[in-house]
Amino acid sequence: MSGAVAPQDEAGVAAAVAEAFAAGAPLEIMGAGSKRGLLRPVQAARALTTRALTGITLYSPHELVISARAGTPLAEIEAAVAEHGQQIIAEPPDLGPLLGSEAARTLGQTLGGVVATNLSGPRRVAWGAMRDHVLGVRAVNGRGEVLHSGGRVLKNVTGLDLCKLLSGSHGTLAVITEITLKVLPAPPATGTVVLDGLSAEQGVAALAAALGSPYGVSAAAYLPSGAVGQLAGLAASATLARIEDIASSVTYRTTRLAETLEAFGRPRILDDATSRALWRSVRDAVPLRNGNGNAALWRVSVRPSAGPAVAQAVSAAFDARWFLDWGGGLVWIAGPATEAAHTAVVAAAQAGGGTWMLLRAPDGLRAAATVIPEEPAALARITRAVKAALDPKGILNPGRMYVGV
Repeated sequence: MSGAVAPQDEAGVAAAVAEAFAAGAPLEIMGAGSKRGLLRPVQAARALTTRALTGITLYSPHELVISARAGTPLAEIEAAVAEHGQQIIAEPPDLGPLLGSEAARTLGQTLGGVVATNLSGPRRVAWGAMRDHVLGVRAVNGRGEVLHSGGRVLKNVTGLDLCKLLSGSHGTLAVITEITLKVLPAPPATGTVVLDGLSAEQGVAALAAALGSPYGVSAAAYLPSGAVGQLAGLAASATLARIEDIASSVTYRTTRLAETLEAFGRPRILDDATSRALWRSVRDAVPLRNGNGNAALWRVSVRPSAGPAVAQAVSAAFDARWFLDWGGGLVWIAGPATEAAHTAVVAAAQAGGGTWMLLRAPDGLRAAATVIPEEPAALARITRAVKAALDPKGILNPGRMYVGV
């Protein structure tokens, strides 16, 4: 975007926002720009990017804590913690290639972008969302004032929890400049129990049994035959349950889990290398990358038992490609970028008592559509009050989530 400003430090961010506040000039807030296609397009003549705010500012492997500036590439942080046998807990997806982002091919996604969008991967079903592992943030509000919340220990919440508030706010409340995360040891081994050829309903029932077992399943997904494609180790519709731990424990627990799931079919077990590659593909929604690159993309969150019905409903409405994650509770969907298809997705999500997010579509559809559910009146009043407190002139990513917010 022409007119983009890339401050070199937090003081520069504060100065840029303060200038925009004084002028009442909207700003598009982004990191590397890999997620600009999410939700609604921002109407702003100028962009502020945090891509120059890079570097790990603190890493204490023994305390399982890492702090980094918001523009730090996520890959750099993952590499740093991997050197000490640790990992980012929420397993955040890399959606840049799926969204067709040029930034994804050059800069990669940033830590700030991952936290601001609160996108979580397959491990969400066992370990919680990205926001659950944010211990502290530094940010600049819509007046150009520097805020900080939380710290470098887990129990530090007092008053308004800005860590939770800014995680998933898509840059509409403040510009995140630094983040402190909790990390955990990375499991040295991974195994996956696979059931081939089940229907979506049967698959979700099997995943419920796996997640309810005592074997510590850390991810649970269902891929229909159309989504399997060339994924390693799969040949038909696949019901997948992952276990992560030391090698001996993985061997024992995958064997016992397979015995537990024999009521649903003939389980088989994938080895470590195949499992890791497969779950990276599920994490990054690789099954939806094939096909029409102009297709719209959605994520629908429902109770797991409703996932198959959502997939069936959208498949009846249009030529949909889909798969299920989070035990059936997350439905990934690709289809035509039309108002009719979006209406069908919204109707299916509402019928299942769930929510939706429009991940990719042409700007015209994104601007006209309800890209996430409208909030109930009482909650909307709170949202407007929080927005007014943190960004009183509405200059930060205006309209990204809702019209005027």
